[in-house]
Amino acid sequence: MTSENEREENRQQVPVVAVILAAGEGTRFDPDQPKQLVSVGKRAVIDWAIRAFESNAQVSDVVVVVNSTVRGSVERIVEHEKYTKLRLIVNGGKERADSVLEAINALRSAGIPAQAKLIIHDAVRPFVSQTTITQCVDELDTYHAVVVAEPSADSIMTTRDSGDRKVVNAVLPREGVMRVQTPQAFRFGTIVSAYVAAVADPQFNAEGEVPGGDTGVVSRYLPDEEIGIVAGSDDTMAIVTVHDLAAAEDIAKAEALSTVRSMIGKMGNA
Repeated sequence: MTSENEREENRQQVPVVAVILAAGEGTRFDPDQPKQLVSVGKRAVIDWAIRAFESNAQVSDVVVVVNSTVRGSVERIVEHEKYTKLRLIVNGGKERADSVLEAINALRSAGIPAQAKLIIHDAVRPFVSQTTITQCVDELDTYHAVVVAEPSADSIMTTRDSGDRKVVNAVLPREGVMRVQTPQAFRFGTIVSAYVAAVADPQFNAEGEVPGGDTGVVSRYLPDEEIGIVAGSDDTMAIVTVHDLAAAEDIAKAEALSTVRSMIGKMGNA
């Protein structure tokens, strides 16, 4: 956590860069229809995600990380939509962490300063709110790492092996247990330091992933770094399987209705 004097310095203008991860292969989704490109509310999932950060007044730059399968389609969407903040489309890696590293390396090459604010978001969470994005940016004036999380409505248990089967090891109390979402936001120097330490760890390279995404990387490799929490919501859902599309369509309809009401309100005030 930073001091009051440091917070005041941090409020000075620094780049706020959103990195949208769209490089996943989506093995639990339709293999013939990448989930980044599936249409929800007559708009591709990746389009929803980019628009969320494009629309936020505090975000200065957007980077999208893709795989070779979706790159051409994403480039066509970008060309059609004429996003003004999108700076780079980066080829990702095999695992999520590899894709984050590709983005970090691209930003380091571009000379992004250590104090810049980096917001990492999964494209398959297309309905992140403006409030959530803004809170992540603002919380980086207090913490160097921030995660969006929501209290778990279910009890969580751990398991252990018993022969060829799993059995209950322990049931955790719901109090203090939260579900990790994205965005996850960091001062650029902090996330770089965490990944430098991770890449030097043979266990990290063997695992390929750390639970909790980039927050997990910071928690493991910078254990003294306090990580702030921004309240998540059910609308920040991840589209993981085809069964999630119905709920996503409902949210898209609600978003469209909210936009219409906002436009009517502005017309009435004119």
